Amino acid sequence: MRYVAFLFLLISITGYSQALSKEELLGQFDPSTHPDFVRIDSKYTSKHNIYLRQEVYEAYERMYEEAWKAGINLQILSATRNFDYQRGIWERKWDRPRYMGWQDIDKAVDIMTYSSMPGTSRHHWGTDIDLCSLSNDWFASAEGARVYDWLNLNAWKYGFRQVYSNKEITGRTGYNEEKWHWSYMPLSSVFLDQYNALVLEEDIEGFPGSEVAGEIGVITDYVNGVED
Repeated sequence: MRYVAFLFLLISITGYSQALSKEELLGQFDPSTHPDFVRIDSKYTSKHNIYLRQEVYEAYERMYEEAWKAGINLQILSATRNFDYQRGIWERKWDRPRYMGWQDIDKAVDIMTYSSMPGTSRHHWGTDIDLCSLSNDWFASAEGARVYDWLNLNAWKYGFRQVYSNKEITGRTGYNEEKWHWSYMPLSSVFLDQYNALVLEEDIEGFPGSEVAGEIGVITDYVNGVED
């Protein structure tokens, strides 16, 4: 009953009426068959068969066109990643030889410098994209700085925001700064509230290291470790 009351309040505040299931919030679905998702055209990405929510995709198209007119070439490197996809990333990193002899909690924290545990990634929601490069250093280069400066000046017009900002400046917790990660806030902020209402740390399971999720505060410090 508390969740139902929360949703009615959320809808009245935001005007957004779509409540995601716990499974969707955890990424346990296939975006290629989900009616709210569309495949990203090759104009916007070099990747095959990657998806975004329709509303997010349409906002990105508008942002891309304005950037192109300004001489900025935006390219999507990653978009929706469901639980299975994120688990593949996690397990490849978990099995790295460099972690031999590490305690599970230390290994998990090190991986989560940049990578999310399956079930906790914003990429599950179809609202978040990685743009142009997965290196903060690239965004300090001449070309990268032009892209980053343009995004900082203009992305907000289309609903996008860099949620993993500089922790030393903002005081947020969790992942390190990611200048490439941009979130469509009109939906992702709503989904984050829904996530906090529905998902518990014991729901984070099904992969090596999941047993330390509560100990490291994966929801408190990582899922909610964003600049909102």
